[in-house]
Amino acid sequence: MTRNATFVFSNDYLQYQFNQDHPFNQHRVLMTKELLESTAVLKDQDIIQPRLATDEELLLFHDYHYIEAVKKAGEGKLNKDEGLLYGLGTEDTPVFSNMHEAASLLVGGSLTAVDAVLYGDSDHALNLGGGLHHGFKRKASGFCIYNDAAIAIKYIRENYGLKVLYVDTDAHHGDGVQSAFYDDPNVCTFSIHETGRYLFPGTGEVNERGIKEGHGYTFNLPIDAFTQDESFVEVYESAFKNIAAYFKPDVILTQNGADAHCYDPLTHLCGTMEIYERIPALAHELAHIYCDGKWIALGGGGYDIWRVVPRAWAQIWNVMKVDQIATGDLPMAWLEKWQQKSPLPLPHHWHDSNDAFPVIPRKEEIKEKNKKNLQQMLKYSNRFTS
Repeated sequence: MTRNATFVFSNDYLQYQFNQDHPFNQHRVLMTKELLESTAVLKDQDIIQPRLATDEELLLFHDYHYIEAVKKAGEGKLNKDEGLLYGLGTEDTPVFSNMHEAASLLVGGSLTAVDAVLYGDSDHALNLGGGLHHGFKRKASGFCIYNDAAIAIKYIRENYGLKVLYVDTDAHHGDGVQSAFYDDPNVCTFSIHETGRYLFPGTGEVNERGIKEGHGYTFNLPIDAFTQDESFVEVYESAFKNIAAYFKPDVILTQNGADAHCYDPLTHLCGTMEIYERIPALAHELAHIYCDGKWIALGGGGYDIWRVVPRAWAQIWNVMKVDQIATGDLPMAWLEKWQQKSPLPLPHHWHDSNDAFPVIPRKEEIKEKNKKNLQQMLKYSNRFTS
């Protein structure tokens, strides 16, 4: 059955580029769009252009002086020492020309997706240019200048007054979004991520639960390095279902980083395409149970832009639009175009082959460790019965 869904995209998303060698590469968004067009699941009438976020909208989360610093940096007018105070000009987040405008468009894309669902006529909306979850109120961090997810949730609260469940499946902890709502009982955040013992940003422990009125509305599920599909899906499903049943959201907003795959060069998890089939399928299912279908999905991390991200992100749209996971061969026209540019052989199938992932000697130990973290997370709440 065809679902009513909106795909937010602009070629200008590619202007968010730190430098040629930086791992954050927005060509992955274009590749995903073209993959979906090659399968005819994405059509012109599904696509809407993002708008630039206004300064007033950026101020929903970010500090005025920080926004002004980003503008000056993009114009080449910010001195190095001042930039470093704001996290600008670092190895992770270098300065580039017109960075304010490029980052504002990604935020505007997420706000466009919100309005398509909550004001327009879509059940679901997808903005793969967004999901920059590490940005803080006064500081850039982890490739993220403006935190579009936090701004979008603030925008939902201010303009629609709805309770928001934010679900983050990026391999890196969603620290910036968590910080924005740590004391807010109307926004529930859930992040499943590789333990910070080995990976940036080093936060996201199960005992991070929120403060003041927001205590009990922040959930973190750190999973062990080298976690594979079976364990990831098991704890993700249990956590998400329990949290949704407890919070009963009005709308679900998901951040869909695609860096938990074993091919990703920046993380240590060992997932395959199987997790990127179940992640959107469960979000879709729970959105229809609790939110009358209202689901907004964003992009996020993902640094094997050739072999992983397009296939993973395309499955989000496949679920949104036709409620079906794609299987079988990838379109030959798409493969031929992008293989010419890729430094690696591209996979020819939606699924990974059996030799795509390594044998993990500690597999059972990792599974038990992840289960214990799940149980501890649920126990901390004192609100769960399962």
